[in-house]
Amino acid sequence: MLVTRSSPFGGRTRTVVLMVLRLLRESFPRELARLLGVPLNGIQQALRGLEKDGLVVGRTVGRTRLFALNARYFALRELAAYLDRLVEPETELKARVSNVRRRPRRTNKPL
Repeated sequence: MLVTRSSPFGGRTRTVVLMVLRLLRESFPRELARLLGVPLNGIQQALRGLEKDGLVVGRTVGRTRLFALNARYFALRELAAYLDRLVEPETELKARVSNVRRRPRRTNKPL
């Protein structure tokens, strides 16, 4: 699991999930679990709590539930700036996130 310097959002997993959602714009629980090296159940609990608190919103696309920062959160601008500051020293996290493929692979293209 990624080691963060603090847990201002109630827990390390919640904090790191918010940081990754800020970097990726949106993601799904299994991708977050894979990126962070955290059990899927822990990610799902963190997302449920963050959604209940109004910090993130989820939407269903097919059979997948995508999560993103809540654009209607009253302090979104301040939250985004704070998350940007928290991510600055996390070079390993930024490297992992930059390697995430965000578009589909062409049919029959070799791996």
